[in-house]
Amino acid sequence: MNVQISPLQTPPVRDAGPDDASSGRRRTILIGVAALALLLGGFWYFTHKSAPPVRRVTAAPVKVAVVEVRNMSVIERTIGTVLANSTVSVNARIQGQMIRAGFKEGQMVKTGDILFQIDPRPYQATYDNALANLATAKAKADRYARLKSQNAIAGQEYDDAQAAFLEAKATAESARLNLEFTTIRAPVNGKTGPILVQPGNMVAASTASTNAVPLVTLNEIQPVKIALSLPQSDLPRIQEMQRTKGLTVTVALHDAGGGGDIKIPVNFISNAVTGNTGTIELRATYPNDDMALVPGQLVDVVVALAEIPNATQVPREAVNTGPDGQFVYAIKDGTAQQVPVKVLFDDGVNDAVSGALKNGDQVITEGQLRVIPGAKVSITGAKKASNAKGAMTSGRRRVPHAQDREG
Repeated sequence: MNVQISPLQTPPVRDAGPDDASSGRRRTILIGVAALALLLGGFWYFTHKSAPPVRRVTAAPVKVAVVEVRNMSVIERTIGTVLANSTVSVNARIQGQMIRAGFKEGQMVKTGDILFQIDPRPYQATYDNALANLATAKAKADRYARLKSQNAIAGQEYDDAQAAFLEAKATAESARLNLEFTTIRAPVNGKTGPILVQPGNMVAASTASTNAVPLVTLNEIQPVKIALSLPQSDLPRIQEMQRTKGLTVTVALHDAGGGGDIKIPVNFISNAVTGNTGTIELRATYPNDDMALVPGQLVDVVVALAEIPNATQVPREAVNTGPDGQFVYAIKDGTAQQVPVKVLFDDGVNDAVSGALKNGDQVITEGQLRVIPGAKVSITGAKKASNAKGAMTSGRRRVPHAQDREG
């Protein structure tokens, strides 16, 4: 079967008339007008835009301090512990029933004061019996001595009588000591703690092989010791200061004992460095007449280890740290000038620095964040550089040693 396909016919092409040409021209004109309007509007906006208001730069308010040149002590700040000069656990040396206590808990006692009384009657009886035996042995020994001088007895009998007399004498002395031990007296001056065995109880004797419960504990608190530890890196300074001027510690009592600071000479430096902490122990003895310090108490301690002569000192708040190192803002002709410095020592209150500063210069201590180098500043207050020895705060110095941490 044959299939015939008629050829495709080309659609007729419509000739552009005058209406289409006029529509294209109108669109072109409208686009050009819109673009021109935008250009003219932008030109007008940028040419007639008002200038930004001029901000008036005011001088930054700051507080300042005066640079001082004076000797500065190289110090260590640490925490000290108050220790009793001696601690004694009072025990009974014989057993028996305690019948009374001769003090009140927490009372101050002196050496020899009666603390406890154990029933003495059994020991009194034993002592009386020992005295009787002693009298008999002495009479026999004296009689045998007379007979010996007359060659009326054998030498062996005389020796036996003398030995019996010495044995009876020793027994009597032992009984006397046991009777004396029924009265327990204070071995040291000190302050009593709580009574650990109340009157009426039976007490046991404490020996080298058996540890009985102590009756009371005495702490000798006049004087007391201040114990502190310093890093081993300070050991050369410690030894030099102790050898030349003598080492002293300054202890802050704050509100205790009148609230003043006390200076105490160091009278003990340990003979070894503690291995696990790398520190060496120092102790200073304080009379503690007003009993302001109590064993176990923690106190703020400052130890002067050396001295920097003619040190340029500024408050530590004046020292700032920037990308190029440490610096201070010095006031010159009413403007803030950035002065590079190097901190030689920081005692926690003042810094000893090296740099282009001289005695009497003013440095900014507060308001540095608002300061622009070379800009005017307004001084609102002044701070005088204080002495670190009078500002006793806990903590350690910041620089320059490996110790700084902590403070």
